[in-house]
Amino acid sequence: MHRLARTGGTAELLRWLAWRAEGWAGIVGPDGTVLHAAARTAGAMVPDVAGLVAESASALAERGVQAYSVDTGEHTALLFPLSGFPQGGFPRSGLPQGGLSQGISPQGGSPQGVGDPAAPVLAVVTPRPVAAGLATLLADVVLPLSLCLQAETLERKRRRVDLAESRGREAVLHLLMTGQLSIAQQVAGALRPRLPDPVRVCVVECSGDDRDEVARICVDADGGRSWIVRCPVYARHLILIMPAGEKAPEPGAAPTDETVAARVGDCVVGVSEPVPLADTATGYRQAFHALAVARELPTRHARFGVSPDPALVVGPAGRRWADELLNPLLTHVPRRAQDPGSQELLATATSWLAFSSHATDHLKVHRNTLAARLRLIGELLGLDLHRLADQSALDLALRVRATPAPACTPEVPSSAPPFPYASGTSQAAGGLDAILCRPAVRDWADQQLAPVLGAEETLRTWLRCEGRLGPTAAGLGISVPGARKRLTRLETVLQRSLLRPPSARYDLWLAFRSRDLAAAPR
Repeated sequence: MHRLARTGGTAELLRWLAWRAEGWAGIVGPDGTVLHAAARTAGAMVPDVAGLVAESASALAERGVQAYSVDTGEHTALLFPLSGFPQGGFPRSGLPQGGLSQGISPQGGSPQGVGDPAAPVLAVVTPRPVAAGLATLLADVVLPLSLCLQAETLERKRRRVDLAESRGREAVLHLLMTGQLSIAQQVAGALRPRLPDPVRVCVVECSGDDRDEVARICVDADGGRSWIVRCPVYARHLILIMPAGEKAPEPGAAPTDETVAARVGDCVVGVSEPVPLADTATGYRQAFHALAVARELPTRHARFGVSPDPALVVGPAGRRWADELLNPLLTHVPRRAQDPGSQELLATATSWLAFSSHATDHLKVHRNTLAARLRLIGELLGLDLHRLADQSALDLALRVRATPAPACTPEVPSSAPPFPYASGTSQAAGGLDAILCRPAVRDWADQQLAPVLGAEETLRTWLRCEGRLGPTAAGLGISVPGARKRLTRLETVLQRSLLRPPSARYDLWLAFRSRDLAAAPR
């Protein structure tokens, strides 16, 4: 019995009891609900056992008996309360037959918990006559069975608490990713540790079954200073929001991200630059890009290279363009109370641009709900969100809006005449070309494309095909696996993720467009 309790718990003990009793064994609540059950054969289940226990449990509690038996015709039901244990154990002289009036009373006083009407009951239904020694066996099994039941109940409660904490941390991350800093800090106040500022965002990719163990290693490595979240989109990812610029918990200790990569043999780690807490979304994108680079490195660890965000170089004119483009979305008032408002639509657009179809996991919505919201966003903004050009325009506008105005590069007068809106871009995003002609943006574009100078054909074809591998392979005259390998190599060269969202395809589209505009005849 003790071996079964250790290895199989309640389920194995009940299966063993049903086999020994040649019938049915179960744990039944006082209302007759069968909580756990096992039967030796399919026909061993007594149809009215739940009703039998429901009628008898209150009588067991009122009489203060330790156990009793009830005849049900061809079978005998033996019932034991699981709420307490009398000193010296249960009586070992056997159970008399014939009903409640012949139940066994406690010896030396009422056992603790016997009078609890909410206590579950062990019920065993066995053919008549009752096998010799069965009652004694059942009296002996009550203790390990009760302990198993209590341990399993506590484990379920622990898992619910862990799930609630995990969902709470996930909610804080979602608020940070959508720029709702004050609400995120209020929600995070009930959890530990406090949200640091500034931060480095770290993404750890590991085996899905090892996320809890890797999370414990992360806590151990940095002394519990980082905010650790199980990624709601990628089942193999952990997201760490780490304090930036603070000393390690021990003198001479390696940074947390390097320690984790060294201690966990199959994990890959990508880390962002130091960013303000309010800019967590940018930090996450940087860490994800660094993760794509780390997969190709023997150290399995990489930090994001220095590269300005396009939102920082668009200047005041770019901010005015972004405000004008997003105004219909920002001022949207839903017709019905249950329809999404402007903030919910903004969060949906941000999540979809970052995670593509995986946004359903991030937002916890059905794919039809996501599709309906995207249609509404496209109608409000006058964008065709099936086109990479319009997706890039919306992504840039949202990032400009999330960037503090003083951080933008000051306006520099440009002698270049304004361009019409880009080919393949809707008229709603028509002012984008004028922004991409700014000298600061052209410098940014040159910096982005410098690593692939002279080998741009694959990237241009991929962007022209809306980031789809099949058409890209056809356009290049190679196989789909060949196209994937080329793009994987380019991820290492560019130090950006291309094939998995968050992808650098929006930045690359903007960079190529800016270069093409600079080369176009005036």
